[in-house]
Amino acid sequence: MRVQRRTAASTAALALTGLIATSIAAAPAQAGNPNSARKLADAVTTQGVMRHLKTLQGIADANDGNRGAGTSGYEASGAYVEQQLRAAGYSPQRQYFDFFYEEVHATSLTEVAPGSGPIENNPMSYSQGTGPGGVTGELASPAVNVQGCDAAAYGGANLTGKIALVSRGTCSFAQKAQVAHQVGAAAVIVYNNAAGALNGTLGGVDPATAPATGVTQATGQSLLAKMANGSVTVKFVLDKSMETRQTFNITTETKTGDPNNVVMMGAHLDGVHDGPGINDNGSGTASILETAIQLGKANKVNNKVRFAWWGAEELGLLGSEHYVYDLAENNPAELAKIATYLNYDMVASPNYIIGVYDANESTYTAPVDVPEGSIQTEKILTDYFDSIGQPWVDTAFSGRSDYAAFIELGVASSGLFTGADGSKTADEVAKFGGTEGIMYDPNYHTPQDDINNVNAEALGIMSKAIAFSTGTLAYDTSMINGKRSAGKSGKPHPTKGTQIAPDEAAA
Repeated sequence: MRVQRRTAASTAALALTGLIATSIAAAPAQAGNPNSARKLADAVTTQGVMRHLKTLQGIADANDGNRGAGTSGYEASGAYVEQQLRAAGYSPQRQYFDFFYEEVHATSLTEVAPGSGPIENNPMSYSQGTGPGGVTGELASPAVNVQGCDAAAYGGANLTGKIALVSRGTCSFAQKAQVAHQVGAAAVIVYNNAAGALNGTLGGVDPATAPATGVTQATGQSLLAKMANGSVTVKFVLDKSMETRQTFNITTETKTGDPNNVVMMGAHLDGVHDGPGINDNGSGTASILETAIQLGKANKVNNKVRFAWWGAEELGLLGSEHYVYDLAENNPAELAKIATYLNYDMVASPNYIIGVYDANESTYTAPVDVPEGSIQTEKILTDYFDSIGQPWVDTAFSGRSDYAAFIELGVASSGLFTGADGSKTADEVAKFGGTEGIMYDPNYHTPQDDINNVNAEALGIMSKAIAFSTGTLAYDTSMINGKRSAGKSGKPHPTKGTQIAPDEAAA
């Protein structure tokens, strides 16, 4: 029941009242009216952002170690953001939406014969479960076409009680799982067609699919070699819960500013269900929260500034898509008022880069259409870094995070990124320090993504860039869309002056 779920979750959030109160008491005092980009960037400090991150870590610790969508940890995270915003004079709103929730209780893939031992694998998202007892069967590979994209690929074979072993490629994972189910297989294992792990999704729930998991190309080839010499039996366990749950986005906006010329800043509030999600994406959450708090002290801004904390990003960008598609369907005029959207997802990676979304495609060809105004939005960020002598690099304008729905609907977008699962290059080490050849965030999507593994230096650099870009656009978007919204004087507010006061060390 919807009301009952909210009430129970709110009770869990209230249990953290002492933690939140302690965080408020520890808030660093900030004086003055941050009525320019420079002053706002001075006001947003590493200490202030870290205060929020410590609270988010405490919330995860009190809620089974995570802040994933549909959990008490997410509810408590939302309650904290809302409390902080209200204390700063905002009126935050929740936008609820339903999503499909899945939780894996136990999973394993084991060779039973001729050898014995575990096989590393990654169950597909939205896969049907096997039940706690799992399924055991002889491996069978398609006789005609190794991709297993239709029943003919199996040459008329009946796979009842067997487990299909197929190659990635040609068709979707969902189609492979559907066909495996059609020919009677108890499960399907998909091996990669290139080096590296295979992390797949079926894209949605379909009871007419076989339980599915992915393995590396090397693992698949090893199993095929064994099958050439005789039968191979494996056991696959995927014990999981699947249900429809409800979660929410949080949005708020400045009380002043032109409502017909809106600037948006966003970060996803949820983390993966496997850990506290402090870099991904407590760092973006905390940075825009502290920026909003400090901007709330400004007497007036020229343009309406709207902040958003998205739900269920880790489950497929669901919250931001719901927000954008809802506007497009029910209030397209409001969507058209958004001058630009800036996305902040992972801004404190341990082995960091200072990355800016490459809207002008100077380094990476974008696999998506780049909306008009995105290049100019990127330039605000890169010009800021150049003005303070901070090295930066392009990161692909790929639509991999919550700006995807915005650019799909033609809204100018950009953002910042300190890296996730890519590996750091020698050139990047020369620019930013760190270690060549390892991931930007070795703790990405793991329980180790915690308060002890965020890079305070990266967080300080990025949070000031977030504040400066927010302050710039709060007073002037003419470089994006040609619009000049008047302030008290009837003239655009000056935003020049990029020398930012040195940040204090993170507490």
